[in-house]
Amino acid sequence: MKKILITGKNSYVGTSFEKWLEKYPEDYLIDSISLRDGSWREKDLSAYDVVLHVAAIVHKKENSNMQSLYNKVNRDLPIEIAIKAKEAGVKQFIFISTLAVYGQEGKIGQEVLITKDTNLEPNTLYGKSKLQAECELQSMTDETFKIVILRPPLIYGPNCPGNYTRLKNIALKTPVFPQIENQRSMLNIDRLCFYMKEYIDLNVVGVYLPQDETYANTSYLVKKISQDNGKKVYMSKFLGWLIIIFGKKINLFRKLFGNLTIIR
Repeated sequence: MKKILITGKNSYVGTSFEKWLEKYPEDYLIDSISLRDGSWREKDLSAYDVVLHVAAIVHKKENSNMQSLYNKVNRDLPIEIAIKAKEAGVKQFIFISTLAVYGQEGKIGQEVLITKDTNLEPNTLYGKSKLQAECELQSMTDETFKIVILRPPLIYGPNCPGNYTRLKNIALKTPVFPQIENQRSMLNIDRLCFYMKEYIDLNVVGVYLPQDETYANTSYLVKKISQDNGKKVYMSKFLGWLIIIFGKKINLFRKLFGNLTIIR
């Protein structure tokens, strides 16, 4: 039986994974702890085979005054936990990073392709703090302590917070939406849980870019969300054409309609 500790109690990914593993009660024992105060430092980690670190500051509007907070939560905290885990004899440490370490937001009408070898040039406090944590964590890897770095694209699923919820709100409120052909890598929460189980079962090490089997199209996704919720939305090629011509430099449109895909 594998004993897994999730650091980041009540997180979307952590609680989803804990629930997902309930299908295998004889194979996994799951605990989770909150990191909101320093009490976690007193916890004995020697009983665990794996630590899954999901706690992070994300989905906030950034400003320069938040740099210390991002560094404290997204960089310093996982490093401190990993050091404690390694000293306790934990065999594997899984760190949920982000595709934002590449600093790519997508481009309308142009391919933007990402691999593990793409240059790491984050342009947000979130991406920078995650990358700094990655670098320190990877230096801790050895034969007895394996570091796994996951760089997922946008995660979606029931009650998912963040950008997917914003997209869902748009789908449910707007009667008209631009029709644009684009491709974006996304990751369903169930598929992420499946991948994490595989990483644990195989005791892997290294950097991984999990994603769905097929790329998502933003216009189709909005239409499907609307249909699933009993709403109708008209897909406008004219609005799509306007965005292609005039919206390429607008950050919101690049995030919504730009191409951003992980090479399979």
